[in-house]
Amino acid sequence: MIKFEPKERIKYSDIDKYTIQGFIYSILENDSFFYDYHDNVGFKFFNFSNIFPVSDFEKNTLKKLIISSPNDKLIKSLYKQLKNKTFFRLKNYKMELLKIELLTNKNCSKFISSTPIVLFEDNKNNQYYSFKKNPDFNFFFERLKDNAIKKYNAFYGYDFNLDSELFTNFEFGREVSIRLTKNNNKFIVIGSLWKNLEFNLTTQNKDFYNFLFENGLGEKNSLGFGFLNCRK
Repeated sequence: MIKFEPKERIKYSDIDKYTIQGFIYSILENDSFFYDYHDNVGFKFFNFSNIFPVSDFEKNTLKKLIISSPNDKLIKSLYKQLKNKTFFRLKNYKMELLKIELLTNKNCSKFISSTPIVLFEDNKNNQYYSFKKNPDFNFFFERLKDNAIKKYNAFYGYDFNLDSELFTNFEFGREVSIRLTKNNNKFIVIGSLWKNLEFNLTTQNKDFYNFLFENGLGEKNSLGFGFLNCRK
């Protein structure tokens, strides 16, 4: 968790997901192991929260950002490089770094989505799954399960398979559309927010669900989508 204060007033929308992703990559570029992580083909195993509280950046007002990853080396690299910094920049905006903390994982049995969960319905045509167009929970959770297992096995080199449903109980929140800009090109990402994603935590699946908690659910985790919190 990074705690910081802006040194000027900034609109919340001026700091988007690409800004935060770029900030993370810029730190990793200084690490001899992760310097080319941005160029690696395949999954990028990290995720991040929204900057919170979700409100405009007021001068000298506390803001927080959580970065998570199943890769301990990546998290320790970020921590090591940030802990001695006094200031950093998001875009060209100066931020004063107040504190950086290493957080411990929580073995919870309920998730809540902190940022929208994104899935492709047709990735060849860059078409995102939309409940408004196709309200099929079975399709969504089967695709979500396949995606989660594929990433877990890719990270650990396992041949794990989950025999049960991904979640035993769920409570849908709402569908959202997020406008993003990259290289002056504007596009929309469609995702969904969930009030409850419940599962049976066992000795056999504990590592799998811990991986999901640290890596996120769905597509585009390294762009800050599918970030999870434990639900009490």
